[in-house]
Amino acid sequence: MTTNAVETRPVAPAPAADEPPRRPKKAQRAWDEVPRWQIYLPLSIYLVFTLVPFYWILLFALRPAGSTSLVPWPMTFEHFEKVWTERSFGTYFENSVYVGIATLVMTTLVALAGGYALARFDFKIKRGFMLALLCSQFVPGALLLVPLFQIFAELSMINSLGSVIIAETVFQLPLSMILISNFIKNVPYSLEEAAWVDGCSRFRAFVTIVLPLLRPGLIAVGSFAFVHSWNHFLFALMFLSNQEKQTIPVGLNTLLSADSVDLGALAAGGIIAAVPVVVVFAFIQKWLITGFSAGAVKG
Repeated sequence: MTTNAVETRPVAPAPAADEPPRRPKKAQRAWDEVPRWQIYLPLSIYLVFTLVPFYWILLFALRPAGSTSLVPWPMTFEHFEKVWTERSFGTYFENSVYVGIATLVMTTLVALAGGYALARFDFKIKRGFMLALLCSQFVPGALLLVPLFQIFAELSMINSLGSVIIAETVFQLPLSMILISNFIKNVPYSLEEAAWVDGCSRFRAFVTIVLPLLRPGLIAVGSFAFVHSWNHFLFALMFLSNQEKQTIPVGLNTLLSADSVDLGALAAGGIIAAVPVVVVFAFIQKWLITGFSAGAVKG
């Protein structure tokens, strides 16, 4: 009587789910052999090259008028008081916040609806529509000024913040819609189907299942829309001639004159314009990187 022996081989334990991937030994050895100065020296040069302009603008904004010192001491905030009160930067700031938030909300909502249609439905002109969205990114905003101005003039929306909000939304919708569609494609379709089986409608399944998973993508698209509308100069310059309706970029332009330039006031205005963007990116940096990296992967 013969017995068949079954050969058993030891199985390597599977790596833990939260364990970071290990670098190959050869690559790790080559990385360890690189002298550290070859890494830190280029990074230090790049850091200095990046920070010097920021220090320069802070220097002009914080040192007294007429001073040539390379250190902002004694420190003064007279330039900030001047641009905020005398140059109406408080009004410009409020208008920019209003335009930025309204553009963020409108762009996100419309891109969310259009992106869901592109990701979940098939229709005959889908490829042509996607191609049109991509080609629209090659059209500069200056080419849209004349038709948009005529449209807003017919609608009596010149000198209205609504005209800038609509123009910014239209200009940013194509890219935002493409990004949102990629985010939705990364959400498994089976999750929605399971919700339908449980009795949910398509809208309820989208709100309860898909929408919470899109948080990084929505933050990425919304922050991009806010920053672009905050920094955009052209539409606000062309559609807003009333000083009480102008935004931060146009306000900075008013600090420039043909005869002279107040560098201290200009630097202070630049810092006021940059602070909200820096604060926004400081708080959403994690979600922004996650959202853009997820949207770059084709589902």
